[in-house]
Amino acid sequence: MSGTGVARAEHAWDRTIRLWDAYFAVAWAATLAFVLNAAHPGFTVRAAAAALLVPLVPWYGVVGRPLLQEDPPDQGRAVRYLAGAIALFLPSAVLVGETRLMAFALIPQCFMTLHMRWSLVAVTVINLVPVGGWALLWRPSGEDLFANVLFSAVTLVFSLVIGGWIIRIIEQSMERADLIAELDASRHEISRLSTAHGALTERERMAREIHDTLAQGFTSLLMLIQAVEAELDDDLPQARRHLALMDETARQNLAEARALVAGAAPADLDGTSLPDALRRLAARHEAVLDVIGPVRPLPAGPEVVALRSCQEALANARKHAGSSATVGIALTYAPDKLTVSVRDDGCGFDPGTPCDGYGLAGLRARAGEVGGIARVDSTPGDGTTVTVSLPVTPERSS
Repeated sequence: MSGTGVARAEHAWDRTIRLWDAYFAVAWAATLAFVLNAAHPGFTVRAAAAALLVPLVPWYGVVGRPLLQEDPPDQGRAVRYLAGAIALFLPSAVLVGETRLMAFALIPQCFMTLHMRWSLVAVTVINLVPVGGWALLWRPSGEDLFANVLFSAVTLVFSLVIGGWIIRIIEQSMERADLIAELDASRHEISRLSTAHGALTERERMAREIHDTLAQGFTSLLMLIQAVEAELDDDLPQARRHLALMDETARQNLAEARALVAGAAPADLDGTSLPDALRRLAARHEAVLDVIGPVRPLPAGPEVVALRSCQEALANARKHAGSSATVGIALTYAPDKLTVSVRDDGCGFDPGTPCDGYGLAGLRARAGEVGGIARVDSTPGDGTTVTVSLPVTPERSS
């Protein structure tokens, strides 16, 4: 249990045991008063019976009270405690019939500390043995004997009914305590799993962002370096142009890294529209962009997915189709859908062939997060087309 739950349960039980202390004290004092003021037998016998009741108080305080506070009570100690209490109670109850009032303090303790079978035995002894011993010792009249037997029988039935109710309450309380403990443990487990899932989701998100931004940028830089090395001796103007692209790509990577750290929107979309961001991206990858349909502002989610998907598709095209392949980008604005398509005329591949890597799986996962779909169409020798379709809010007619 949590600390708050434990403190609350202990406080409630402390109040309950004080009530039982008060109940025991009232029952004991009333029994003592009835015994000392009884009409029969003589004072000496009544004083002896009262003296037998006195040890019940320290016996309860030292042994019984701590036992009642245990959850559940130790059965061995419970048997010893009640055996001692009954041993003190029975002689007094046999000597003076009024002592049987003390049974109302002892019977609840039987049900609170013993299992059902043993509690029934103890209650039966407490109710019937005193009447039998009293009848054998004092030989009462038939009328007195009938009244005492009837009183004991009623007390026994009442004890069994109330005791059964107490047992059911105790069992129900224990079941509820177990249920609360299970719920508390489940809550902590759910919290732990939620935290772990959140951390995993965040790692996956960061992996996608790094793969689609920084990793692709570094890949572009490596390809540009290779191109510059090949052009330095034969085509200096082209080498300078590629060096300028390297500078722009490096700056863009730095901006993307800062955006990732700050949790901001992609650097390409900062203060600009999606078509403008794709034009700059297409220029860096020497691709051609075609915008279809009326351009309009869209929520950040679809625009970010469209940009990242285009980055991934362009990087794959340059990686697998080669730098000499022609790459085209189509951005289509429909009333209820935004579609970005990247087409290259490279060597293509078989989409059914399992492939390692994070790119296509991450692309599909990213599209699925906003309710979209990603499709890859390719044929060996006939190029590849990556299409991402994202749902957007339909335009309202004026």
